[in-house]
Amino acid sequence: MKQFFKFVLATVVGIVIVCIIMLFVVIGIIAAAASDGDVKVEDNSVLNVSFKTNIPERTPNNPLAGLDFLGFSDDKQLGLNDILSSIKKAKTDDHIKGIFITDSYLMAGQATAQEIRDALIDFKKSKKFIIAYSEVYTQGFYYMASVADKVYINPKGIFEFAGMSSQVTFFKGALDKLGIEAQIIKVGTYKSAVEPFFLDKMSDANRQQVTAYLGSLYNQFLGGVSASRKINKDSLYVIADQLKVRYPADALKYKLVDGLKYKDEVLNELKKLTNTDLDKNLKGVELPAYAKSSGADDNDKDVDSSNQIAMIYASGEINGGEGDDNSIGSDRISAALRKARLSDKVKAVVLRVNSPGGSSLASDVIWREVSLTKKVKPIIVSMGAYAASGGYYISCAADSIFAQPNTVTGSIGIFAILPNMQKLLNDKLGITFDGVKTGKYADLGDVSRPLTADERAILQDQINNGYDDFTKAVADGRKKSQAYINTIGQGRVWTGEQALKIGLVDRLGNINDAIASAAKKAKIKNYKLVAYPEQKGFFKSMSDDVQTRIKTNLLQKELGTNYAYYNQLKTLQGMIRVPQARLPFVAEHW
Repeated sequence: MKQFFKFVLATVVGIVIVCIIMLFVVIGIIAAAASDGDVKVEDNSVLNVSFKTNIPERTPNNPLAGLDFLGFSDDKQLGLNDILSSIKKAKTDDHIKGIFITDSYLMAGQATAQEIRDALIDFKKSKKFIIAYSEVYTQGFYYMASVADKVYINPKGIFEFAGMSSQVTFFKGALDKLGIEAQIIKVGTYKSAVEPFFLDKMSDANRQQVTAYLGSLYNQFLGGVSASRKINKDSLYVIADQLKVRYPADALKYKLVDGLKYKDEVLNELKKLTNTDLDKNLKGVELPAYAKSSGADDNDKDVDSSNQIAMIYASGEINGGEGDDNSIGSDRISAALRKARLSDKVKAVVLRVNSPGGSSLASDVIWREVSLTKKVKPIIVSMGAYAASGGYYISCAADSIFAQPNTVTGSIGIFAILPNMQKLLNDKLGITFDGVKTGKYADLGDVSRPLTADERAILQDQINNGYDDFTKAVADGRKKSQAYINTIGQGRVWTGEQALKIGLVDRLGNINDAIASAAKKAKIKNYKLVAYPEQKGFFKSMSDDVQTRIKTNLLQKELGTNYAYYNQLKTLQGMIRVPQARLPFVAEHW
């Protein structure tokens, strides 16, 4: 009995200690969050713009961001929404004299970079300066930074300017060795998401479409750099094609940069531009801190709160259920659309879509809510880096669709994958199966055997029916014939620039253009932007984040570089049998 009480006491003490530790952690997090909001922007300050993490559509409600907690550290992520609003605010902020763009990886799609680039170009209308400096310029970072008044690179730095590439990983060889056959049912000549599982190289149709849309993206990239740097676009193509820029001095020679400087030299130049003594520190504020500083966003001042525009963020792969800020759950997004539709204060809706697609059923559930919303108030779609396949499905019913020239969209097609693992189970593992059934098709979908001709015909009919629903929805939404949509469908991927020409989008423009269009259609001038869906609360967000960090950290340590393949296999698992409307596994380098 004495031993029992000893264990009980030890347990109670342990629980108390853990609670005390968690209390201090929570207090620390709250204090850190509070201190972030107390940033004071001094006179003659420079806004430091640097991107070293992924850029989500909106800033996550992550209380652990930037903290080293339980051995799991994480950088702060700033959403595109706060990036754009901060640059807009800095344009009229008398404390900010200019922007300093510095070392960034810019891990974002080309259309996301375009949004930031557009905001920087608008900032320049204030006549304030923009200076860019980096030790390494990736093409993506340079595309954004090229709008600066002066672009500098470290004399020993790295400057990438070689064109774009697109690569697909094929799994057929590995599946053959394992004795697994990927049974493919699809509609769409260009629907290439399934190709990695039954081919060992790109089909002619896929090569044709990737060549076309990658060429369009590259043309947009060269056009942007050409306009900013005042260099002929054809000359830029030759510079990249012949890899003429191999060292920083080459970048200066071909006028892609304005000088070779070390950071201290650039900081001295910034001091001169801000009338700061050279022997004193440059006054600056980091973008995340500026985004959280009091008065960093005046959107809510002097506005009529009874006139609202709902900004609904739909980002990530589309599936059923709740989803989160990084994935589109049909329940969560549908609920957000209903809430906005039923609110008397919401006069118009902007649906921000950044998705490669996913479940066709979940996409249809969201499409229905978009269609219902359109009947009672204006709904405008703003497309991000991707709005393809299921991402286009949920967009097509809107009143109007805005895309960036370099948005990847289209991919109107449906597919399903069902593995046949008979050889793996029977021949390699020695596992066999036997059983009884009450109906001919009771075991349809059994992975231990191949599909029969009848079963394949049934599944093909279901996929055909899904494609017919998809093309009909697009035809109705775009006011085109279904036959025409079929000619530009077939799973083919288009850029925003191409999509405008064939009628899949209405205008090329950014988020602000879409918001302005929504306000005009709703006939309101003074309005408040309200973000949907509601983000998780503090404690729920903290609890989920801790669990995710621990799981991810353990998996990454165990799998190492194979973690990327684990993620691909997880995606594949979700694709089995369930009809899919999604983009292929494509790695694009720019």
